[in-house]
Amino acid sequence: MRYDLVIIGSGAGLMVLEAAVKHGLNCAIVENSKFGGTCLTKGCIPSKMLVYPADLIRDIESADRIGVKAGHPQVDWATVSRRMWEQIDYHKEIENFLQVVPNLTVYKGTASFTGSDSAIVSYGDGKPDDVIHAEKFVIAAGARSLVPAFAGLEETGYITSETFFGAKFPKNPWKSLALIGGGTITAEFAHIFSSFGTKVTIIGRSGRILRKEEPEISEFITKQFVKDGVNVLTDSSIERVFREGNRKHIVTENRITKEKATIECEEILVASGVRSNGDSLALEKAGVETDKNGWIITNPYLETSQKNIWALGDINGKYQFRHKANHEAEVLSHNLFNGTEKKKANYEAVPWAIFTHPQIARLGRTEQELLDAGVKYRTEKNYYSEVAGGRAMGYRGGADDDGFVKMIVGEDRKILGVHIVGPQAAVLLQPFVHLMNAGSRCKEKLQDSHNTKESERLKALCPTLGTFAPVSDAMVIHPSLSELTAWVFEKFDFGN
Repeated sequence: MRYDLVIIGSGAGLMVLEAAVKHGLNCAIVENSKFGGTCLTKGCIPSKMLVYPADLIRDIESADRIGVKAGHPQVDWATVSRRMWEQIDYHKEIENFLQVVPNLTVYKGTASFTGSDSAIVSYGDGKPDDVIHAEKFVIAAGARSLVPAFAGLEETGYITSETFFGAKFPKNPWKSLALIGGGTITAEFAHIFSSFGTKVTIIGRSGRILRKEEPEISEFITKQFVKDGVNVLTDSSIERVFREGNRKHIVTENRITKEKATIECEEILVASGVRSNGDSLALEKAGVETDKNGWIITNPYLETSQKNIWALGDINGKYQFRHKANHEAEVLSHNLFNGTEKKKANYEAVPWAIFTHPQIARLGRTEQELLDAGVKYRTEKNYYSEVAGGRAMGYRGGADDDGFVKMIVGEDRKILGVHIVGPQAAVLLQPFVHLMNAGSRCKEKLQDSHNTKESERLKALCPTLGTFAPVSDAMVIHPSLSELTAWVFEKFDFGN
């Protein structure tokens, strides 16, 4: 079969597909798993159905600090699970809908290229392969869990985020769980299951968990985990994994002290990173270049090294978040179908949040990154206990749970980094995404402008875009948590 456009992967690729169908193109989509991508079926959406109950448990447990006495909450795992599966099962509706879309063919199999304009779809169940041809391909095939080759791990058995939100989802919370890795998935699962009463151990190779975050945020979260009964092992190498009866064991060695420890648990969850799904696509046959780790190389227009093939989402290795993939899908849809001047994907203001306890949100660069780049900056913090909204929630200065916002700005008052740890961190961060994005967009327009009058107008406007001037000049609802992020700028002294 020959098509105008073939989409490989059904996450953010569906947004491009929708635009293509609206423009009357004859399309196909290839998906070898559940429709909806990682976020819907085994990532951000189902995990939040577990995070929110865990958040409530921690809030109830700490309610006595504001004079509310409550017993330890009881978890109705059946209800929690049902609500989660209702979200995941939306993939069935997506697939059923796609099956009846005019000018669209749905292939439930695995695609691999045979050339720059052709691919084979394999099914693995005895069904003959299909050969498809297309004028254009969009690769949105995502990534999967990276599983290190620890001795005995395969024989002992383990789960990943894919199998957890699948065949190995537990009938009840485990009594004990070991998490291998110190990143985002680990932080969220540690919060979820420790709240539900599971004895949780984190095993991280790095010197600190969440090593991409500011050191003081990593330290803050570690202290909260320990307070909540989570065993946090850092600087730890895994020597071997084995099973005795129905118990699993992990033998670790501290890389600094050389002290050995054996962790006994009911289940092991491996969350030590992700790898590209590009290795199943025979990209070399299509002339699509990848980097040394297998991520597809794309330019700001999402173009690959092959002129008729584009890639977006996790598989290009740039900021693996669904909101980033959605942004790329919008840019690519514009470039492919609108026939106007091409847009670039903008990665200068990519936010993210970690839904652990408490929440973490980040935008921009860390202090260390700025130091390494030789950029001059200033930094200030504002604690929840310093605003009425935070004090109303029971936060007190000097307490070990008193979260904060850390703001980093340049000598020109441009916002360079925002780091928040505490309740509703993701919500508090968002206004600064808009501010930083405005600044980067202004800079991009200046670079692209060849009209003198327009350039002068932009230059007059640009000095305040991306700075904290609009925040300082604005009214802030009192008392609200917005004061936490707005008032931090009053601490910067620029001499006027």
